[in-house]
Amino acid sequence: MAEISKHLLIVEDDVGLQSQLKWCFDDFEVLIAGDRQEAITQLRRHQPVVVTLDLGLPPDPGGVSEGLATLEEILAIAPGTKIIVVTGDNDRANAVRAIALGAYDFCQKPVEPEILSLIVNRAYHVHELEQENLKLQKDQSKTPLNGIIATSPEMLKVCRTIEKVAPSNITTLLLGASGTGKELFAQAVHELSPRANHKMVAINCAAIPANLIESELFGYEKGAFTGAAKQTKGKIEYANGGTLFLDEIGDLPFDLQAKLLRFLQERVLERIGGREEIPIDVRIICATHQNIQELIEEGRFREDLYYRISEVSIRIPSLKEREGDALVLAKAFLDRFRKEYGRQISGFDKNAIQAIENYDWPGNVREIESRIKRAVIMADGSMITLDDLELDSAKVDTMPLNLKEVRGEAERKAILRALNHADSNVSDTAKILGITRPTLYSLMEKYDIKP
Repeated sequence: MAEISKHLLIVEDDVGLQSQLKWCFDDFEVLIAGDRQEAITQLRRHQPVVVTLDLGLPPDPGGVSEGLATLEEILAIAPGTKIIVVTGDNDRANAVRAIALGAYDFCQKPVEPEILSLIVNRAYHVHELEQENLKLQKDQSKTPLNGIIATSPEMLKVCRTIEKVAPSNITTLLLGASGTGKELFAQAVHELSPRANHKMVAINCAAIPANLIESELFGYEKGAFTGAAKQTKGKIEYANGGTLFLDEIGDLPFDLQAKLLRFLQERVLERIGGREEIPIDVRIICATHQNIQELIEEGRFREDLYYRISEVSIRIPSLKEREGDALVLAKAFLDRFRKEYGRQISGFDKNAIQAIENYDWPGNVREIESRIKRAVIMADGSMITLDDLELDSAKVDTMPLNLKEVRGEAERKAILRALNHADSNVSDTAKILGITRPTLYSLMEKYDIKP
């Protein structure tokens, strides 16, 4: 199989320097452009992944306006391009300005071929790693469940449980704090079930006033109460043949719980003001962030209803319990929002990554999504910083006291963190940890870690 050509685009208006640079790169197919128009033509035709760019281009060879405009246009067309800016000896301010606009690195004139060659080869290597990571992310995005972003053992266990439960008709209760993704898991159960071609109807029991929720669920006949001008079906009836998702079931009014229990037992309903029993074939999924056992002890939730809705209970862990998932989610949201808002942001800086990993995320996935979205919109540079995330300090995890457990847990966490930093590239992970690949494989097997 023929080796793929490594294209390097040199944007330089000095003919002598063009010739000098062209012969510096034996490993690349070198393309030359003397102005912005020619640079864009070469970019579209050959798609070089690395570009060296002189900021002093015609018609402004003495300034930087044309060079910076070329930089922005290249990144608008191909955001992943690694641009190395070539600047004057005393022009660091414009070099820094170019970096803020998205340039990969800069090199000062007079150009030393060895240094520029080193920077170019490193840029090409970084681009290869990024492409490999994107491929891995795309592969991971297909798993474990549609819409679920997770790599932690805790969440993969939940996903396997969902896959087992979904094909059955068993009533399922999803437990977890607000923002952990209960509705997404309910949707996954529906999509993996034999009812996937029918509706999934959702109702939030906490969002509807107590005096209206009965009619929302069961419907009503014409004249059943003041304002009932026509016969109206309820959510349960609309879900017939499909799935009914009762979110925040713990907030269901106590006097309505008996009527819901009867429906779950008999699978027939009567509209308010009606006498006809209507048979309903529906899969029931419930969810709550509350402690149902405490509600039962307080007399606010029927114990018999609890046993009926929890034929299978699945607890969804909070984000702080999901080892490594915060950074995975942050990267996924960054990728989504920078595309949505057209921002040239390449990633998170070191302090931001550390904060993302150590912060408790009390609002769970909903909070991290909100913070990343805001940071993408407000960021001034090409990297998301700690200030952009508006996180003040990281919280320290509680460690066990047994020394063997401490050592093992520290090793496991270090490997997971390094895998996240290296986007699951085993060779880079081993380098970060300062160990050999065989040693890393042995440790990953020991702690049952799979990239």
